[in-house]
Amino acid sequence: MSIKIENVSKRFNDFVALDRVNLTIEPGELVALLGPSGSGKTTLLRVIAGLEVPDEGRIYFDSEDATDKDVGEREVGFVFQHYALFRHMTVFENVAFGLRVKPKKQRPSEAAIREKVHGLLNLVQLDWLGDRYPHQLSGGQRQRIALARALAIEPKVLLLDEPFGALDAKVRKDLRRWLRRLHDEIQLTSVFVTHDQEEALEVSDRVVLFDHGRIEQIGVPDEVYDHPATPFVYGFLGHANRVESRVDHGFATIGRARIAAPEYPAAVGATGTAYIRPHDLEIVDDAGQAAFSAKVEHIVKLGSTVRLELSDLSDGKPLETELTREGFDETSIATGDTIHLAARRARVFIDAPAASKETA
Repeated sequence: MSIKIENVSKRFNDFVALDRVNLTIEPGELVALLGPSGSGKTTLLRVIAGLEVPDEGRIYFDSEDATDKDVGEREVGFVFQHYALFRHMTVFENVAFGLRVKPKKQRPSEAAIREKVHGLLNLVQLDWLGDRYPHQLSGGQRQRIALARALAIEPKVLLLDEPFGALDAKVRKDLRRWLRRLHDEIQLTSVFVTHDQEEALEVSDRVVLFDHGRIEQIGVPDEVYDHPATPFVYGFLGHANRVESRVDHGFATIGRARIAAPEYPAAVGATGTAYIRPHDLEIVDDAGQAAFSAKVEHIVKLGSTVRLELSDLSDGKPLETELTREGFDETSIATGDTIHLAARRARVFIDAPAASKETA
């Protein structure tokens, strides 16, 4: 099933949760709604589910207007952050619940319910836990049971609201890989909300980035990470060094270096901000080739990578660069050393109204 969100707005008193949002989700896609708290992502999920009514705009399922349909009519499955399992029911009964409460004419036979539930428990690889109660399960197991329960009613759309938010880091990592494999198997149109950038980039077919009720960028994971459309996206998706820049006729001055800025061919003396990922800030031997010279303030070893926390010698502003552990071990860099840095890649955004920008 496809989902089309058309000019949807939603306010809560004076707070604008959604501001003229437009989005199309294709059949079988797994789409992540990503953004900070209060950005609008959960509100949009609830509007899709029918748990919130938009002030303006329409929601379409397969070109059929679903805006005025209630939750039950929309045939969506919902998975919450905190599982919402019935504590007094076994795992089997939790998964069977949605089938047992169907109207009598639509309710499957008891044999069909048992077959369906066992099939779903096998699908989520937990059939052996059917007689247990939720309090006897781990957090990861409870979330998989919650997903099986959502799938039991054969929804046309699966909606997940921070599904792994209550779990520890290792379990989250294992579950998101499992969710990706499960989605590839069942190919159900799915939308999940997260504030975890790594989770969105690893699991989804496309990422939709939200800020202040508006969509900042939509794209496949590589696209939004490698080619951020706005300063917000650059800053939200991973770490980035932010340095002042001057832009003239398609070129930007960053530190002592001059790089191409083809997005701004008509800029004249414009001020801007350059965003440089730490792994794109390369250590060089020759100060003449460097954009920056900096003092090493701290060395942080993080497993296979090493982060150098620096201060720019020209203005004292902080910088960061990252090396592989192997690459760092080949150097003799120590705290207090002066090193020279060149930018492999940078993106400049003009922040002065004096400049004209032809493309973003």
